[in-house]
Amino acid sequence: MKICHYNENQVGAVIADRVHPLGETLIKAGHLEPGYTMLEAITVLANEPAAMKCARFSAQTGSSAPLASVKLLAPILNPPAVWAAAANYKAHQAEMREKMGSSDRSALSKDELMAEFFLKPTSSIIGPNDTVILPKISKLVDFECELCAVIGKRARKVTEDQALDYVFGYLMCWDISQRDPWGRGMHNTRNIRKGFDTFSGLGPWIVTKDEIGEPQNLTIKVLQNGKEVMTAHTSDMICGLREHIRFLTSCLTLRPGDLVTTGTPAGVSKLQDGDHLEGTIEKIGSMELNVKAEL
Repeated sequence: MKICHYNENQVGAVIADRVHPLGETLIKAGHLEPGYTMLEAITVLANEPAAMKCARFSAQTGSSAPLASVKLLAPILNPPAVWAAAANYKAHQAEMREKMGSSDRSALSKDELMAEFFLKPTSSIIGPNDTVILPKISKLVDFECELCAVIGKRARKVTEDQALDYVFGYLMCWDISQRDPWGRGMHNTRNIRKGFDTFSGLGPWIVTKDEIGEPQNLTIKVLQNGKEVMTAHTSDMICGLREHIRFLTSCLTLRPGDLVTTGTPAGVSKLQDGDHLEGTIEKIGSMELNVKAEL
């Protein structure tokens, strides 16, 4: 099921080119309260089988609206945490060494590399067809496009074999990244450089894990102004999602609604005022963003 967030903070299901509202049905069945958030909807759907059964029934039998007639929002605006993997594709490591003089990470163990996970602030989240604002202070901002997992169940000390049991679903994350002036020769700046307002694009919806049997078998493509600038495959990750969940839960507790985004492939490029981005992840869908310079 494709779970979307749309219009006036409503939860829905996308089937083909239509959106089926789920919120009222889940409220009437006692699974949600009026004024619910998407975090609450995700938590209920991930942990109460009766709620998911109710949602699936509603999506198949209730009313619907054309997808083109609704405003899609970021699938979750208030995740407890957004954990972002760094330098998780060898080709991206290489382009950052050439572009930014980044350190050579080839000798790091997987756990040493995963210790570079950083947090993106929730204030940076935008949704489909929203606008990335390029800050005046920056001369170089580029995009990163990543597979992102939504945690469904509280997780601590999880093995790799168990890891996907704790995933609710998947979406796309645009990790917009400032490279100048604080990206070269400085440490511990990722939270700021990647945390400006509008620097975390999430969408277009959450695809529940039953529709994606293997997260390490997906193609990622990005068009910038209609030109293909990135094409990659999630099998090229240095550390896979199962390893990410194992590592993070060896250190801390992941909670329902937490996001784990898995790093960008190579092909990042500079953003300019007026740019248009379109990213596609196989079995998830496509999401577009606009780019404007700060006034």
